[in-house]
Amino acid sequence: MPKRRLGDKCIAGPFDFAGSPRRSGERGFTLIELLVVIAILGMLVYMVAPAALRQLGSSKQKIAAQSVERLAGILDIYKLDVGSYPSSDQGLQALVVRPADAPGWAGPYIKSGKVPVDPWDHPYLYSSPSSRTNHDFDLCSPGPNVQTAAAGDAGGQICNQ
Repeated sequence: MPKRRLGDKCIAGPFDFAGSPRRSGERGFTLIELLVVIAILGMLVYMVAPAALRQLGSSKQKIAAQSVERLAGILDIYKLDVGSYPSSDQGLQALVVRPADAPGWAGPYIKSGKVPVDPWDHPYLYSSPSSRTNHDFDLCSPGPNVQTAAAGDAGGQICNQ
């Protein structure tokens, strides 16, 4: 190797792993640049993911509230046909299978032929007569956390209005 003298030009710039300078046509990212990009992406995911999960949870609650109101409307149609709401013993199954004591039954009232479940795959809680004032029946979704409470009890349930 020739000796360097003061004033000689040094090769400055990126080097490959072997220590030789890169050719001008080769381009790439350094390890530091890649780590910075990964760190920024990680921070974005950390900030956005909780908001997205909250939105998903509130969507399920809105769907449950709409489904409870839709089923309440179906129960009203059942009452118009039969003359009363299904008893607690008959439950929502009376919307799918004709009860023995329902002479005007014009069902099935649910097209799928099976009793629906809430967005969390829990069965709806139904009781008639209602335990609440000014209600004919109680129809509730247990919500995301199933509790052993009866329909109409408070505590995270989504009930008919």
